[in-house]
Amino acid sequence: MLVCFSVRSGLDLLLGALDEEPGGEVIVSAVTHPDMVRLIEGHGLRAVPLDLAPPTLEPRIELLEAALSPRTRAVMVAQLFGGRFDLSPIAAFARRHGLLLIEDCAQAFRGPEDTGDPLADVSMFSFGSIKTTTAVGGAVLRVRNPDLLAAMRRLQEGWPVQTRRQYAGRLIKTLSLVLVGNPPVYGLLARGCEIAGRDLDDVVNGLVRAFPGEGSEELLRRIRHRPSAPLLALLSRRLRTFEAARLARRAESGERVAGCLPGTVLHPGSDARARTHWLFPVVVPDPESLVCALRERGFDASRATSSIAPVPAPPGLSRFTPEDADRIMSRVVFLPVYPELPDEALDLLSETVAEMVAGSRTIASRA
Repeated sequence: MLVCFSVRSGLDLLLGALDEEPGGEVIVSAVTHPDMVRLIEGHGLRAVPLDLAPPTLEPRIELLEAALSPRTRAVMVAQLFGGRFDLSPIAAFARRHGLLLIEDCAQAFRGPEDTGDPLADVSMFSFGSIKTTTAVGGAVLRVRNPDLLAAMRRLQEGWPVQTRRQYAGRLIKTLSLVLVGNPPVYGLLARGCEIAGRDLDDVVNGLVRAFPGEGSEELLRRIRHRPSAPLLALLSRRLRTFEAARLARRAESGERVAGCLPGTVLHPGSDARARTHWLFPVVVPDPESLVCALRERGFDASRATSSIAPVPAPPGLSRFTPEDADRIMSRVVFLPVYPELPDEALDLLSETVAEMVAGSRTIASRA
């Protein structure tokens, strides 16, 4: 195990330790954080997206062979929105072709005993500001090759330690996010953004992002740190006092809402296994109208709760354009399926989605 400043830092260490020749390729899940792609490209490699199967959100197995080339060095898959999919077919493919298999579990942490799928060469977990068991930063990587782990440790030892002042600033930023989550404050912020002509999602996500969008050099400067002592202490405490009951309640809440949604609503990951519903996405014909309707009823729905996005096909490889991933992310709404919400609120949430989708389809059929 290796504790890092962030998952981005961990991936940077991993790619640095691998030290692949420029021009190599990494097959990646078609939906991931853009910074992960930027880091791959920053190491002279290129990311080849593998489109997703909406029911499970796993990369389409039938596309793997087509994505393979003599330059392929690794496969990196993302376990999205708190669900897990069966890694066996992808692991078999990776072993058959001598590829490193990286599993990004930043959104799918299930507790201190969760060390990722043993079929993966590397499993990565995040404890950022909106993650399960947040420590307002930090990541843990399970690296199953001892030599690779040792190389990553040596690289990390050359990085400066995050200062206490920097970490304190992130704690204050997260406190602001917690305050915004209070319904009266959230309502005032929404009204203020409307008056100022600002997008509420952009404002809230500005508070969430640990590393705002910036150039590759600036990104590397920010992530190449070792975690500070206070961050390590808080992460240790959060893991020791893991709230298994809250995670179970979150999963139950998600399954309740999923069970109430009409069949006309696409819920990506509906067939994933071991779902804990870190995020609850639905794909609807008119996302903006649904967000407005939910906010009018007091639900802080969003189209941009997470910064993940579809991975564009690299130049010359337009055949790998992830059409299903693009379709999902262009019409997605993240529902606030929180474990603290009573069942009555969860039912109202489901009813609102059903009403809006039915209305949208009626309007579309008349048109």
